[in-house]
Amino acid sequence: MESPKFDVIIAGCGPTGAMLAAELRLHDVRVLVLEKETEPVSFARIVGLHVRSLELMAMRGLLDRVLEHGRKRPAGGFFAAIPQPAPQDLDTAHAYLLGIPQPVIVQLLEEHVVQLGAEVRRGVAVTGFEQDDEGVTVELADGEKLRTRYFVGCDGARSTVRKLLGVGFPGEPSRNETLMGEMEVGVSREEIAAKMAELGGTHRSFWLRPVGEKVYSVVVPAAGVGDRAEPPTLDDFKRELRTIAGTDFGVHSPRWLSRFGDATRLAERYRVGRVLLAGDSAHIHPPLGGQGLNLGVQDAFNLGWKLAAQIRGWAPEKLLDTYQSERHPVAESVLDNTRAQMELSSAEPGPQAVRRLLTELMAFDDVNRRLIEKITAIDIRYDFGEGPDLLGRRLRDIDVEQGRLYGLLHRGRGLLLDRTERLTVGGWADRVDYLGDPTAALDVPGVLLRPDGHVAWIGDDQRSLDDRLSRWFG
Repeated sequence: MESPKFDVIIAGCGPTGAMLAAELRLHDVRVLVLEKETEPVSFARIVGLHVRSLELMAMRGLLDRVLEHGRKRPAGGFFAAIPQPAPQDLDTAHAYLLGIPQPVIVQLLEEHVVQLGAEVRRGVAVTGFEQDDEGVTVELADGEKLRTRYFVGCDGARSTVRKLLGVGFPGEPSRNETLMGEMEVGVSREEIAAKMAELGGTHRSFWLRPVGEKVYSVVVPAAGVGDRAEPPTLDDFKRELRTIAGTDFGVHSPRWLSRFGDATRLAERYRVGRVLLAGDSAHIHPPLGGQGLNLGVQDAFNLGWKLAAQIRGWAPEKLLDTYQSERHPVAESVLDNTRAQMELSSAEPGPQAVRRLLTELMAFDDVNRRLIEKITAIDIRYDFGEGPDLLGRRLRDIDVEQGRLYGLLHRGRGLLLDRTERLTVGGWADRVDYLGDPTAALDVPGVLLRPDGHVAWIGDDQRSLDDRLSRWFG
């Protein structure tokens, strides 16, 4: 068998695939990204980058570039659209949501990947693959066969890779569908406000919200479940608006139109041999809370350095297995919170009663904070064994002698932050950076950060540190 031309081939150049390719290129991994669409999606659907994704962008020096194209809004009111303000003093330097057009974030990440040296081929569909002990042979629609050491499916909810891999995708099919888009309206803002007040908030999955001069974000339940591969028409919106509100508000000149269902599914496995899944290929759920894109990007951030370590030959045994053991439970939690939000969006008396009760409870800061931390993914704590509460959590972007902590993580390496200035990374210096800084805004002697910013060790004992360096960095 010929030696693989690529170390990793990725199917899908959405945010997940692009972020994964970028993470791999930081470690000089030979990457090819295949995207079946010839051009990025043209409609400018707005997506939200939550706190944790913004932190990841900061860790790789991408945040300033992303901020140029987005609009900040407060980090509150995400859970089931219950209108509570953002909690005070969230544990982050980036306590906001960034609204950004999806084609823009895809373009920015794709440009970043190409700058790092990855190859991206558009208009190329994967039709099959076979794996063996040495690698994976990927077959394309035109009959070409490519050889790679690892293959990752980031090819969306209808993932060809997942289906060919034979991985189960259990869960619930769509039972309800909602239309969503941005368009101009032909009536006054006062008339819209009066109609919304008249409906009394009984239709939780229906709203018109201003996003610009005469331009509104429109969300309206659909009467049936249509083909999600086909975008809805403006006439579909008008019909459903008249059904719910008795008027179509004179909507016209749509910016973009889409539909989403409430299907909720989770892949049984994220890895089979040399083939892995990430993003929507591994999990789908309703978009309530705006977590989908963020969950996929964070999958890629978790997987990238581990897969690179495997390819570079220094990965500890079972390091790659921690991708599933860490990320599968996170996806389960997201699926559960979106299920809960869907129930709270129902117009039925029972769910409405629960919604009113939860609205009261969210007036308590601790409750509101807990739900916002869950939606924004800053509550995640991976199981690294017994230790202080910070162990397994991500560390916020703190002040250090050289500026900000995340500015030291651009290369995708581990970092030992040592306030004692007595510790050392020793033989791991080729994959872990060292910063001795007694002034660091940290209330523990030292921390070892993985490349994804999660705390892998806390303390001041060199022998204990060496054990953790060996566990995570070979």
